[in-house]
Amino acid sequence: MKKRVIACAAVSALFASALLAGAPAWADLQPGAKAPDFQAQAYLAGKPFNYRLADALKRGPVVVYFFPSAHTAGCNIEARLFSEAIDQFKAQKASVIGVTAGKVDELADFSRETEHCGGKFPVAADPGAKIAKTYDAPLKMAGVKVPKDLSARTSYVIAPDGKVVFAYSDMAPNGHVTKTLDAVKAWRAKHP
Repeated sequence: MKKRVIACAAVSALFASALLAGAPAWADLQPGAKAPDFQAQAYLAGKPFNYRLADALKRGPVVVYFFPSAHTAGCNIEARLFSEAIDQFKAQKASVIGVTAGKVDELADFSRETEHCGGKFPVAADPGAKIAKTYDAPLKMAGVKVPKDLSARTSYVIAPDGKVVFAYSDMAPNGHVTKTLDAVKAWRAKHP
């Protein structure tokens, strides 16, 4: 039991230091690049369904945001902020999908809980961070061994033609909603 408590404390310290040291940086998959299509088990308001990016792009731009793990402090904040802003994204005819490799067995609850997604947008499971890797968004921390495959906190805005129009990485959760919403609005102004 003592070893488990120490291990949990070490992992918590690892993520806390990553959040504090997480200076803004650009994601590796840059604007203009073709966004990889993906299909994944997703949840909306606790209900499972099969999500496919290509299908969502037929309806308008998509914000794909990767987050390290459900039910963790920064990820809870980010999900709540996207939930609070979802009507603004919808006003721009854009949709949002959160993608994570962490605690995928908790995504049904995470998608329905009002303090997180609140049933307002889906979250998709990415076991082994396979989707994140195709987006060049796996969690990397210099000099620190990450305990398992997780994604970085990286957000993309993808136009209906499948091209990335905006990419942003920062372990701090607060700027992702504002920056992606601004990017969607800028894209929409050019594509009414």
